[in-house]
Amino acid sequence: MLSAAQSAALRHVESTAESGEARALESIAGIFERAGYGIETYREAIESIRQHARIALHFHPDRLGPKAVTVAESLLSEGVYRNQFETGLSSGSPTAYQGGERDLWERSLFGGAYHAEGVLPSERPKYGSLELVRYPDGPAPRFGSCYFVLRDVGARTSITFMGSEHPQAGDRVGTLARPHGALAALLSEIENGGMATPDWPPFRTPTLGMPGITVGRFCDLARSLRDPRPSPSQGQPGRLLDTGVEAQVHGPIVLNRDVELLVADPAFAASPTGQVLQALAQKYGFELMWHCGFRLPVVDVPDDFRGPAMPKFAQRVAGAADVLDAAVIGQAAASLYRDPAQWSEWGDYWEIVRLFRQIWHVLVHFGHRYEP
Repeated sequence: MLSAAQSAALRHVESTAESGEARALESIAGIFERAGYGIETYREAIESIRQHARIALHFHPDRLGPKAVTVAESLLSEGVYRNQFETGLSSGSPTAYQGGERDLWERSLFGGAYHAEGVLPSERPKYGSLELVRYPDGPAPRFGSCYFVLRDVGARTSITFMGSEHPQAGDRVGTLARPHGALAALLSEIENGGMATPDWPPFRTPTLGMPGITVGRFCDLARSLRDPRPSPSQGQPGRLLDTGVEAQVHGPIVLNRDVELLVADPAFAASPTGQVLQALAQKYGFELMWHCGFRLPVVDVPDDFRGPAMPKFAQRVAGAADVLDAAVIGQAAASLYRDPAQWSEWGDYWEIVRLFRQIWHVLVHFGHRYEP
């Protein structure tokens, strides 16, 4: 199923992880000892993660791609999930082209495997997150309002703590068979108080979405992955914008084989996009569930999160509705795609795309539970 380039990329990650494994395990053993646990407690937690954690792929279903159809419509017609080098779409760095930042990160992380002669854009990996906590809004809502939960892709998935763009990504890389380098970095952050400390800037997401998380709590979370998945319409969102374990899935993602669940924002439920999502689930044989959603009045948009332009940009996006949700932002983003000139007062095209990413972050961080 894997191409030569994909197999080479995974071998490179495996080799890198193996070379740093002893050092990572020594660090983890020290962290667990200082927390009052033995290394066997860590191994138990890792085994639960290997067996029960899923990879989730976040996406915005209503964004328009190069063929002027939405992401959801493309998924419905093609039945495969494509990468950034194919679609030109990204909710992170829009640099998936030869010589771009994403291209350079992949060259470093995968040992040039995807830069060999004859490698096609379709062979590049797909980016998601390791779902260590089953939050309603998913493990990385920063990258999309909806997410696929995948099954049986662990053997062809590499991971890094934080993103592949991080300067230390090469030291934090691994696979589910050899995850210790990535998890040593995560556990070190947990031991040091995570992101929920006075030293961090305001509004940072706590590590794994849990203020004051401890090593013991991490182990509890790993064990809880054995339990049935709770309904995503219930519970509190994680709002994870800043921390997590990135996953890179190598090889094709075929919806009727690799997807076990689609979780979507309820703002789409009564919309044409929602109808496409329902058709997608029915056609390719997986369940569609709705999560808690986000809704935010424009008057509640702060000017000290993602920049002082956000309140005015929110008003431009929401228009007369005066309320932001995933569908409202998507409709405005579609109007930028179709007629960039009407947004010209906000800068060039890519600057405005960045503003759309930022207003989505605002909605995730401050939004209230969606109520139709």
